[in-house]
Amino acid sequence: MTVLPQTVFAQRASFYTTSAVHKDKAVLDRLVQLAQVQPTDRVLDVATGTGHTAFAFAPHVREVIATDITPEMLAEGEKLRLAAHHSAGVDMGKDEGRIANVEFRLADAHDLPFEDESFDIVTCRRAAHHFVDIRQALREMHRVLRPGGRLVIDDRSVPADDFVDATLNRLDGLHDRSHVREYRSSEWRSMLQDAGFTVEAIELYTKHRPLSAFTNGVEAESVAEIEHIIASLNDAQRIALNVTEKDGEIYLDHWYVMVVGVKD
Repeated sequence: MTVLPQTVFAQRASFYTTSAVHKDKAVLDRLVQLAQVQPTDRVLDVATGTGHTAFAFAPHVREVIATDITPEMLAEGEKLRLAAHHSAGVDMGKDEGRIANVEFRLADAHDLPFEDESFDIVTCRRAAHHFVDIRQALREMHRVLRPGGRLVIDDRSVPADDFVDATLNRLDGLHDRSHVREYRSSEWRSMLQDAGFTVEAIELYTKHRPLSAFTNGVEAESVAEIEHIIASLNDAQRIALNVTEKDGEIYLDHWYVMVVGVKD
């Protein structure tokens, strides 16, 4: 049964502060490139978590409004923002001192509390697979963008393979009860077009990650089911998921997508 994201993320907020996946500089840098940022831009980061995407954009733009539905996530993000001014140990990149232009606000992606056409760029990273109504969220992102504004999304994805699609969504549902769906690139294209965007780019990438990415911090019953799913795979299924063993640990592929939409 799917549960509300804030229920899950209130418990995991501190994890996202230090998560290497969410701090991935190469991915964050690519998002900034795809957004084609300008110094005068006003950016909205939807479902910011603890603010890593907002911090990546901040040195390049006038202002970033970072929203999330979970107060505990925003509190962790504010801690990071303040720590960046006082400690070189916080990895914000070379422009650590230039994140004073980030403002955190509580907001639901499905009902953004902003005026029409009030942002130049909207970003959303590693969050859309939690949205209970992704099409409504995309309509809201479209509404708050100015004409010609850009939406840049980075999220978990699945390939056009029914078995891999079903299996990864099942694994993520066991890992996180607020999970709704990881979408195929074809679904992303259709959803953005339906929301009124012109799709400018779709970039796919994969990462070979340990099974512990699904099991860390998860209750024992769900861990047992995750391990059973992997143990029950036949040879063809293992190949489809690129299941291997390295240093005594099981690894498998995770699929991701970056999508750029432009508001006409």
